[in-house]
Amino acid sequence: MDDFLLDQQLRLFLQEDLEHGDITTDAVFSTETASARFVARQPLVACGMEQVAARVFILLGGQLEFAQFAVDGSSTDEGETLFSIHGPVRTLLRGERVALNLVQRLCGIATLTAAFIDQVHGLPVRLVDTRKTTPGLRMLEKYAVRCGGGHNHRYSLSDGVLLKDNHIAACGSISKAVERIRIITPHTIKIEVETDTLEQVQECLSCGVDIIMLDNMDNATMTEAVRRVNGKALVEASGGVSLGTVRAVAETGVDIISIGGLTHSAPACDIGMDWG
Repeated sequence: MDDFLLDQQLRLFLQEDLEHGDITTDAVFSTETASARFVARQPLVACGMEQVAARVFILLGGQLEFAQFAVDGSSTDEGETLFSIHGPVRTLLRGERVALNLVQRLCGIATLTAAFIDQVHGLPVRLVDTRKTTPGLRMLEKYAVRCGGGHNHRYSLSDGVLLKDNHIAACGSISKAVERIRIITPHTIKIEVETDTLEQVQECLSCGVDIIMLDNMDNATMTEAVRRVNGKALVEASGGVSLGTVRAVAETGVDIISIGGLTHSAPACDIGMDWG
């Protein structure tokens, strides 16, 4: 993540929470200093302690000292310290909620992603996220997927061509849509098309697209689709993939599995800030 872009977002999050100031903290404390630590209250995959949580406190100012940062992507047991901080009490209390909200969310995504990765161990498949991210948190959430061992699909609509069912329905056919795309798209951009049937897969092969997405197909149909593609394009499976089904999907031979649930359904991890 780029610190320049990240700091802009963190300032907005702090502004939302502080608004005109922390009237409780400002009334009780002035120049006192203290120590605190972020503690894992469950097993988790660490994400964002130094790059996100610490920067929240840094942006609030004051003389700060940090230690014991859990490395992003590392597995952490319940009760372990994720990082410690010493500095002005006002800074610690003002930043506590924003920092915790963010790393609880990011560790949740990293932990869920790691669980999916474990399910496909030994298989030549790449697990990727989608654009089903929380508005305003996409950069952070996609970073968390990488910390969990996953990979990123396109970041935004401007990153690559992905013809979905509504594009195709509005245009009339896959062939017509791909023809129009090739007129204006540079050779450096890959073309991906979402398909629902084997007939559409065949049409994609006739058009020479780069990536064929198999959307909500059963495993037998996906296996046949992979056989027909036979390496002429990358094959991506998508739609309703869960921890219980991901290995069977991977065993169909697809190259990529995209999972919206990595970001839209990951439960937040339990992390606390303990004083002293």
